[in-house]
Amino acid sequence: MCSHITPCPDASSEARDLAAVVSSRPEQGWSLLCNGVVLFDDDGELLPDGRAVTHAHTWLAPELASA
Repeated sequence: MCSHITPCPDASSEARDLAAVVSSRPEQGWSLLCNGVVLFDDDGELLPDGRAVTHAHTWLAPELASA
């Protein structure tokens, strides 16, 4: 699906949300990524196979998160 020189992460990859944005609807709160993932502003994702993924990212450096 990705035609970039450096390919975007596959939708099954843990790094899938780092793929390039191909369409963005900030007023609706979502972006379509190059790998077919729909990324929502609330940090949720809809994968190309229809599965929904929720994330609980830790936004601190690991050494700070454990302190």
